[in-house]
Amino acid sequence: MALPKQYAQIDEWKTLIFLYTSALKEIGTKIEILNDEFVHVHNYNPIEHVKSRIKSPESIVRKLRKQGHEETIENMQKYLHDIAGIRIICSFSSDIYRIAQMIANQDDVIVLQIKDYIKHPKPNGYKSYHMVVSIPVFLSDGPVDTKVEIQIRTIAMDFWASLEHKIYYKYEGMTPAHIQDDLKACADMINELDDRMLALNELVQEMNVSDRPDSPELA
Repeated sequence: MALPKQYAQIDEWKTLIFLYTSALKEIGTKIEILNDEFVHVHNYNPIEHVKSRIKSPESIVRKLRKQGHEETIENMQKYLHDIAGIRIICSFSSDIYRIAQMIANQDDVIVLQIKDYIKHPKPNGYKSYHMVVSIPVFLSDGPVDTKVEIQIRTIAMDFWASLEHKIYYKYEGMTPAHIQDDLKACADMINELDDRMLALNELVQEMNVSDRPDSPELA
């Protein structure tokens, strides 16, 4: 990502954050429109809610150090894909791939990387679908391609991941074995819950109005 020429004399950090923040707005608008279109065409809302964030300076420095890179603006752009992050929370696991495909089909969105932790969960039980995309931020002197990480997961997966994240930082990455075992057991239960809720939803969708107990035809 090359910085715009007109910003050469402006603080590089502020310019980068401006670009990443703008990229979140661009992708956020796309996701909102795609969701509205899905509701319009299919009368179904696949997205429960969307969260976005810019990685803090402390987190950026910590991640660069962990990867063995010098703490420079250039290395931030080159090695970190999640400075701008957006998380899409959906109701059912079947929505995850549908939403990912809708985003990938956008002409000005380039998919740079995919990590499918739905089909291949992490050893601790973490499940989510990660995409790193490049999206143009349109400025006065032309577009600037900017990276955004997109995470797509169900409500249940998000609940588990939020708790695991808090525990991980509480123990500074050294979570006791018995807590890790409990988290993995919870992840297995959440996976079963997602599967059962999906099956229940599919059953309801297949039912005809006349099959419902409150149908006038059955009165």
